[in-house]
Order: sequence, then structure tokens, then C-alpha cells
Amino acid sequence: MPRETDGLTLSLIGIGSGDPEQLTLAAIRAINAAELVLIPRKGESKSDLADLRRTICAQVLTNASTRIAEFDLPIRDAGRDDYLKGVRDWHDAVATAWSRTIAAHLGRRGGHVALLVWGDPSLFDSSLRIAERLAPPPVVKVVPGITSIQALCAAHALPLNEIGEPFVVTTGRKLRESGWPPGIDTVVVMLDGGAAFQSLDPEGLQIWWGAYLGMPDEIIMFGDLAETGPAIVVVRSAARARHGWIMDTYILRRVSLTKSPR
Repeated sequence: MPRETDGLTLSLIGIGSGDPEQLTLAAIRAINAAELVLIPRKGESKSDLADLRRTICAQVLTNASTRIAEFDLPIRDAGRDDYLKGVRDWHDAVATAWSRTIAAHLGRRGGHVALLVWGDPSLFDSSLRIAERLAPPPVVKVVPGITSIQALCAAHALPLNEIGEPFVVTTGRKLRESGWPPGIDTVVVMLDGGAAFQSLDPEGLQIWWGAYLGMPDEIIMFGDLAETGPAIVVVRSAARARHGWIMDTYILRRVSLTKSPR
């Protein structure tokens, strides 16, 4: 059980997908309103993510009394057979890391703490669920941010939905396990550790793909899945080897709904 911290206000601040200029005015105000900003370290292979948070603080933090505290983020055991149990255990470990870091800097008195959340706290992010594990529960404030989906659509100048049509946002794991969602023509895929689009029949599908969206090393590719998919796999592998990590998102759409091929 995470260590108790009394009177805690926790601001979860969406910081966009990599470009510091995606920060909203509300996010800047929330960062400066905090007594303590927590920055997670995800290991040397993902040091870019901590560096971006440091850069944001250096650029927008004008409150001299706000402190910054870095902590090592626990690693999730991705090899466990029980996926949900593994995620829950990881959330418990992260909540403990938050609590220990907060207590080390603010003691038991509580205060106002901010976490800079990649993208937006509402979409495929664990911060809100982890916050529920703190005891007693903090007052949680959420500042929305630009998601990688928005950044991807902007990079490709692509409207996400066809007129009057729905779309599905899913993960690479679910796409690989369950296949194409029935009754849907547009699928957004996030958290894909291994190019799950390779598990689909590429006939009649197009892909809009992007990695490191909003960052200086942004890569985007578009085309018919049959031709572009294998090229993405090669580019993705090379980029991951170069950086030590990769964060990518893509949109798949049936060609029959694509009005004007690009």
C-alpha cells in the first residue's frame, strides 16, 4: 500500500506528443502552480522522454519556489501470462514510487504536486488509475493535452473520421489478438510494440503511420498497406535501433472510403 500523504492535490498535466509548443496556457499555469513537479526516469534507452520534461520545465517554469523531483519508474513485467494482473501490480509499484518521492520532498503535510503526462491523461495512460491507489486519495486535477492521434492527423493533414462514420481506437495487442473490429472502416492503433498491422490481410487497406510525433526526429509514412507496411517495418526497426526506443501510432482505413488517394 502506498505511503499516506495528507492534503495532497495532484495535477496531471497533458504535455502533448513531443513538441514543447503543444503545451497549452492552462498547462503552463498548472506547472507553475505546483510546489513539486515529478519527472519519471525510464532508463537510459528512454532518456529522451525525461529530457523533454526537463526542457519544458526550463522553458515555462517561472515560479522559483517550485521544485523538481526525478524518480526511477518501475519496470512492468511484459512477459507475464496474466496481462491485467501484471498491469495492476505495476500500477501499485508506480503509486508507491510516487508516494515515496512526494513524501521525501514534501513530508506528510501534502501539498500541490504536478506530473507531466505524455499526450493526454485520458487516453491509454495510467496516471489516473495510479492516482486512485494513493492513500488517502488526493484531489486530482486534469489538464488535457494534445494526443499522438491528433499529432498524427495533423502531420498527414488527415481528417480522422469519414463523414458520419465512427472509428475505433485500439492497441497493437488487441489488433493482433482480435483482428479488424467488425463494422468499422477506420482503426487507430496505439501502444503497438511490434507492427501488429502485419497480422492483417493488407488487401484494400491504407496506412498513415508516424513515430516520434512532434519531436525533431519525427517520421511519417503513408500508402497502401501491402506496399507501405513492409517499408514501415524496416524504417521502424532502424529507428528503434538508433534511439533505443520507439513510440509510434498509425491509422488504418479501408480504401473504399478513401475519396482521393494521396
